[in-house]
Amino acid sequence: MLSIFSKDENIEVGLFIGSNEEKRDDVKEILNPYTKAVVSKYPICTKDDAKRALAVAKSATKYCASSPMHQRVKWLEDVANKLKEQEDFFAKLIVDEVAKPMKFARIEVQRCAETIELTAKELINLHGETINTDAMPSGRDAVAYYKRVPCGVVVAITPFNFPLNLIAHKIAPALGAGNAVVLKPTPEAPRCAYELAKLFIESEYATKDALSLVYGDAEVGGELVANSTARVVSFTGSVQVGAIIMKNAGIKKVALELGGNAATFIDKSADIADAAKKCAFGSFYNSGQVCISLQRIYVHKDIYDEFAEAIAKEAEGLKVGSPYEEDTFMGPLINQDAKLRAASWVASAKDEGAKVLYGGELVDGIFPPTVVADVTDDMKIVCEEVFAPIVSLVKVDSYNEAIEKINNSPYGLQYSIFTNDLKNAKAFIDDADAGGVVVNDIPTVRFDIQPYGGVKLSGIGKEGPKFALEEFTEIKSVVIF
Repeated sequence: MLSIFSKDENIEVGLFIGSNEEKRDDVKEILNPYTKAVVSKYPICTKDDAKRALAVAKSATKYCASSPMHQRVKWLEDVANKLKEQEDFFAKLIVDEVAKPMKFARIEVQRCAETIELTAKELINLHGETINTDAMPSGRDAVAYYKRVPCGVVVAITPFNFPLNLIAHKIAPALGAGNAVVLKPTPEAPRCAYELAKLFIESEYATKDALSLVYGDAEVGGELVANSTARVVSFTGSVQVGAIIMKNAGIKKVALELGGNAATFIDKSADIADAAKKCAFGSFYNSGQVCISLQRIYVHKDIYDEFAEAIAKEAEGLKVGSPYEEDTFMGPLINQDAKLRAASWVASAKDEGAKVLYGGELVDGIFPPTVVADVTDDMKIVCEEVFAPIVSLVKVDSYNEAIEKINNSPYGLQYSIFTNDLKNAKAFIDDADAGGVVVNDIPTVRFDIQPYGGVKLSGIGKEGPKFALEEFTEIKSVVIF
């Protein structure tokens, strides 16, 4: 199924400077990673567009901050409802622009709506508390409390791998908290961002000029980050770009969800068949293009061979092909550069002595699920984020060896353990040097209601509606005598 919509559908999108849409003659085309057909066109923006968007956002902040909470709740609920009504439309956009398989594209639309709904519910709990000012002898009686207030202008920069839901994780809590937002989405999925932004901007409950949408790479992003108008920069993407943002942002709040090198330990007490099935999903879901994609599997030596055979068989059983078919599990990587990088990772591992159990070479233009065995700690393939459908198997003698190797990474987003040993499960929760821990499932598990964010090079701050609302607000202390 290559199309479920009219061929006359307009695929050219505009930018939004506040609530006003603008079109440009100078546009860039986006090709579907699978069919290579043109699926969208977006205007090429400049540094001046970024400045204009920031200026309009700054002017809108007083209206955003003063809008009643019930209006903001209605706003979010309205957008979530419209998303659910248009699930097929938005799912098709995701498949068109980033080639995510249709069944997972539908799930992303559903999750996006849920993220917005969760934010609306969490807004009710966004409050401060009273403080006892006479708690110490130096104090005196007063009415004192703190409240949470919007930061002002929020810059949101989002990636391609979840082109709807990761936008929602930023702009829903930012707008819900009473901020004005300038969104710069991934260049790979401009129409996903445009159509979602339109739902917000055209809602009857929207605050005028609260949301702007601009496109671009380093020039536009650099201006958004460095400009003193922005009071918060929320970015999801690579460590390299995150480091540039930290260097150039100046004195403002910065939230970074960066790379990962997710790992799991398969204990000798684990259910091997269950672990293999789940690990195959976690390694190859979305073609491995997930920050918490399972990349490293440390397997106890007593079950290593059995597990290796089981996960290779699971990989072989996954349907790879057209993302437009409902039963496809995995489609292509986002672009040719990603394919070349994936091939180079495997070639490097083989040169260093690793063995490919399944996959490793392009099949009909798609890099397949790939299982690499006999990997050692010094191999490049386990030291950096691969961001491709490649998983490495490492044999270990014990839990202690596994946790030491898992933690021996500059990243720390999410780790997991498969075990029926309660002692090991409890130890892993405390020992894992990561922002999130999963027991008896893959580190790729993420519920949108939970706090999400890493340690070390994996980032700063937390997402998840409740926790993002804290990122996008500041505490104001009040004392009344």
